[in-house]
Amino acid sequence: MTALPASERPLVSVIMAAYNAELYVAAALESVLAQDWDPFEVVLVDDGSTDRTGEIVQAFSGVRYVRQENAGPSAARNAAVEHARGELVANCDADDLLPPTRLRLQAEFLLQHPDVGAVFGRQEWLNAPDWMARDAVYGDVDGIPLSSVMFRRAVLADLGGYDTTFTHGEDMDFLIRMRERGIRYEVLPEIVLYRRFHETSLTGGRPPSTPLLRSLRAKLERDRAAREEPTA
Repeated sequence: MTALPASERPLVSVIMAAYNAELYVAAALESVLAQDWDPFEVVLVDDGSTDRTGEIVQAFSGVRYVRQENAGPSAARNAAVEHARGELVANCDADDLLPPTRLRLQAEFLLQHPDVGAVFGRQEWLNAPDWMARDAVYGDVDGIPLSSVMFRRAVLADLGGYDTTFTHGEDMDFLIRMRERGIRYEVLPEIVLYRRFHETSLTGGRPPSTPLLRSLRAKLERDRAAREEPTA
């Protein structure tokens, strides 16, 4: 554990967006609540589920449950951040699992590196399909997961949160905007996330290139506008 006493450690908010996640959300929450970092909180936004997701989540006394009309994962994550109180914010999907060391590893790294705005980690798949490619740098299946990130809350505020016009690919768009602002991020060598593949998730099929292309076009438009802006 970190040398800092619990009273001096920053609060970590684990945010989770869930939609019809009754099959997996209990296991996901159990893995979050087993973290060896203190203090932390868990905020789950139910994005208009029509199954037993809400009933299951509300049985966990250590989870702040917020329900909204279905508005997509970007809006749900933004809502979770609004209800969160932590200085550090960690993403977790409702169908994935966390090793008990994740929050501690990432929070300690950010404490030791005040110039870093976000820290990612490596993933291990529970059931990766054969068609998923390996990352060229780390050799991991499907590379470094954007859902593995822990942000400083100030980074989220600076970028205005996730773009709610994205129904998927919102995390990649966020990463592009973070790079554009020159916000430094790092990747830990440790496994911080166990991913679950299933066809009903937003990442269940082969991801289309449209969200990434849209984000890159938007970046080019911002760059062009900046070049054309008159100087004083």
